[in-house]
Amino acid sequence: VQLQASGGGLVQAGGSLRLSCAASGSIFSIDAMAWYRQAPGKQRELVAVITSSSSANYADSVKGRFTVSRENANTVYLQMNSLKPEDTAVYYCFAKVITPGVALPGNYWGQGTQVTVSS
Repeated sequence: VQLQASGGGLVQAGGSLRLSCAASGSIFSIDAMAWYRQAPGKQRELVAVITSSSSANYADSVKGRFTVSRENANTVYLQMNSLKPEDTAVYYCFAKVITPGVALPGNYWGQGTQVTVSS
């Protein structure tokens, strides 16, 4: 299973970016998909998570500004509006994947995409 993330970049404060992450490989189904981020010197933190039924939850710091969505079950997006310098981090996508013949889901990570917000 591979997760390919894209869409990061440099943006001014108040701007917007849209991240995408596509899962591929031997996939039976995907339960939850999520976005995490890690700023320099800080621990990785959950930004947003969305279940297979499209139920979403967000970190308090991004509520009202970020929107997570899923398309065709294997792709997750993160629309980021009103970006702030403190949103600067490497963003990682995550998926809980059930592979054929395996009873329990496995955790998979994308490679990370840099988001830099200038003040």
